[in-house]
Amino acid sequence: MNKLKILVVDDEKRMRILVKDFLLKADFEVIEASNGGEALDRFYEDKDIALIILDVMMPVINGWDVCREIRESSKVPIIMLTACGEERDELLGFQLGVDEYISKPFSPKILVARIEAILRRTSKLPGEDVLVAGGIEIDKSAHEVRIDGELIELSYKEFELLTYFVENKGIALSREKILNNVWNYDYFGDARTIDTHVKKLRSKLGQKGELIKTIWAMGYKFEA
Repeated sequence: MNKLKILVVDDEKRMRILVKDFLLKADFEVIEASNGGEALDRFYEDKDIALIILDVMMPVINGWDVCREIRESSKVPIIMLTACGEERDELLGFQLGVDEYISKPFSPKILVARIEAILRRTSKLPGEDVLVAGGIEIDKSAHEVRIDGELIELSYKEFELLTYFVENKGIALSREKILNNVWNYDYFGDARTIDTHVKKLRSKLGQKGELIKTIWAMGYKFEA
């Protein structure tokens, strides 16, 4: 199987090298660009790019404008990197169709985990039919969940929510990200609907419900 290509766009060479090293270890092929104009050139030259990691503040063309142009013709997954942790930047990112939004500084290992999760969701990486974490077993093809071998009943959305948590275990997930990936709402959906579903899901999971941790003022994280 050919290696998937990741386009890494950042005007800081040190950052590109750091991200590239971790992606190469994860068996990806890496293409680099040092500014927005170069990023668009690379994107139009290579039709096999599986995902783009895109910095916001760059010379020539900024990351937002690069994202806008790419979204006119492609749904390739995009992860935005920014030194600004402001809500309005994250809001703009979701409006433009960004798949993930990561603030600097970040853990390269977490970045790779998010890349792999996105590529599994878009069927570019082979997914696992059975997920196992913390005594919870999810059979995606049969749409069944077992706790310590015992079958439990979940609604369709509860199943999808639990699957999303387990596929992204160890990663802090905002309510908005959960909405975008499980409910397919845009950013303006009612993020508090997540709290209601998580409460019901925890109840059905019993003691295993404690594996879904609440992150105050942000969202949730599954830890097993």
